Amino acid sequence: MFNRILIANRGEIALRVIRACRELGVETVAIFSEADRGAPYLELADEAICVGPARAADSYLRIDRVISAAEIGNVQAIHPGYGFLSENSHFAEVCRSCDIGFIGPTPEAMERVGDKNSARALAREAGVPTVPGSDGLVASEQEAVRVAKDVGYPVLLKATAGGGGKGMRVAANELALASAWQQASAEAQAAFGNPGIYIERYVERPRHVEIQILGDKHGTILHLWERDCSTQRRHQKLIEESPSPRLPDETRQKMCDAAVRLAKAAGYYSAGTVEFIVDQQDNFYFIEINARIQVEHPVSEMVTGIDLVKAQIRVAAGEKLELTQKDIVARGHAIECRINAEDPAHNFRPCPGRIERIIAPGGFGVRFDSHATAGYIVPPHYDSLIGKLIVHQPTRQEAIRTMIRALKELRIEGIKTTVPIHLEVLANTAFHESQVDTTFVERMLAG
Repeated sequence: MFNRILIANRGEIALRVIRACRELGVETVAIFSEADRGAPYLELADEAICVGPARAADSYLRIDRVISAAEIGNVQAIHPGYGFLSENSHFAEVCRSCDIGFIGPTPEAMERVGDKNSARALAREAGVPTVPGSDGLVASEQEAVRVAKDVGYPVLLKATAGGGGKGMRVAANELALASAWQQASAEAQAAFGNPGIYIERYVERPRHVEIQILGDKHGTILHLWERDCSTQRRHQKLIEESPSPRLPDETRQKMCDAAVRLAKAAGYYSAGTVEFIVDQQDNFYFIEINARIQVEHPVSEMVTGIDLVKAQIRVAAGEKLELTQKDIVARGHAIECRINAEDPAHNFRPCPGRIERIIAPGGFGVRFDSHATAGYIVPPHYDSLIGKLIVHQPTRQEAIRTMIRALKELRIEGIKTTVPIHLEVLANTAFHESQVDTTFVERMLAG
């Protein structure tokens, strides 16, 4: 086991890793930008090192500064959390060249799955269903027109280096395709420095279901069942739950088997997520692999009883997983609501500022993961996530009722949050009846 780990992240996930390390008897070094100086969670680390100004590009994304902090802190490994450098294969390679452990997959595995187009090709080789579309990247608008005619409208244009809905456009016909192509390519270039676009048939009103995987360096790959992330707005997840409602057991098992097969084909270990969409006929299609811990990982932890962050650290240190697939049983139902500093009444406008008062909910089956405290200033420079409220109960309806109660207990004063939209979703008949797809929230907001 490592003696000392640097956490190359901030906020909620940094605190989550600090807590896991403390329970493992591992010391931690936290990094921070000037915007996060004085954040209360930094006091829980054994050491905290400033890596630059507020702007992420000048601090959390500066590989040289992160590595320098690791050397100053005398650590054996780096945990990248999620976001920032967590899926940067070059960063993982730099860690290896500096003889610093990277708590995540190898750079080679990250390369194989990090590019969405390459991951689709790998999925096809592994016999994992993919959405019909282009064989590779589409180099021009003219080629896009030809591919779309073969695939059939509507089509979805996707950035190969994309994420979070950036570089994605839907085109219903050839006229719309021209502007969609230009917009998707330009947005992909601006967001990721890579304008590469591929085309898929647009699956209307799909569900978004992902499989949590976990592997060690000794060839064991396991799944921790699925999470349903269909309750989202503009490709940004709002609510996640496990198990996925309305998913037939046969489909569930086939998806889990496909995820494990794909991870083995990629030479993957550590925690990761294989994401699928599921159509109205329960056909499932691979869309991407997230080579890191996910924001919504607590949902899987609650139903399986497995601490994923501790498991990540152990396998990175070379330990074998002591579990077999038969040991991983999903019990009950878990739901997570992402609490963001945003104003749903004004088009989800970011709401940075000082939290004057915060009261966390409690009670049986309630967990609140947050780095925020009274007096904490939510900075405007980063993602607006300030906490995750998770509940776990024997049934889905009990979990919904507990979540509603916990959301009403939660008090965050001084800034606007997404709590009202969560309550609105949870009160909706369609949500109760599991009639949710990735367009549900937009339809609900449109009345």
